[in-house]
Amino acid sequence: MANEWPGGPIACGPMQVEQDWIDYNGHLNMAYYNVLFDRGVDDVFLMLGLGPEYVKTRQASFFTAEVHVCYVRELEAGMPVTVSLQLIDYDEKRAHFFQELRHAGEDWLSATSEQMSLHVDMTTKKVAPWPADVLARLESLAAVHRALPLPERAGRKIGIHRKS
Repeated sequence: MANEWPGGPIACGPMQVEQDWIDYNGHLNMAYYNVLFDRGVDDVFLMLGLGPEYVKTRQASFFTAEVHVCYVRELEAGMPVTVSLQLIDYDEKRAHFFQELRHAGEDWLSATSEQMSLHVDMTTKKVAPWPADVLARLESLAAVHRALPLPERAGRKIGIHRKS
């Protein structure tokens, strides 16, 4: 897959919002948005060669260092969803990516997630450089995603914006 990445963000799914994930407000509990985003990350990282087999054979994995989620439109039980991932940047130890969670049938945006992941040596539990083969796959994906515009919600920060 390394040189055959799609021209846009990588789509994962479809998945379905489970009834057990609905909170007392009648919509998807905030924790389960992260479950859906995480499943999307796992799909893409598997394409990068970073699945469960990687952990077993290379004694390394990736950990999330920071996440920023924006909730745009609520989801309800049974709704079909897809997650897309765009690689924003990477270096020898980190990957910065942006995800969108959309209704699979109607394509409206439900939420976004911006993340920083770290490559970790599982024997020491310390951040470590990506191996050359993974770094090459990250570079091939980055080469495609560099042509994409930066997502509108990328780089946001939390704060109360007061009128002067």
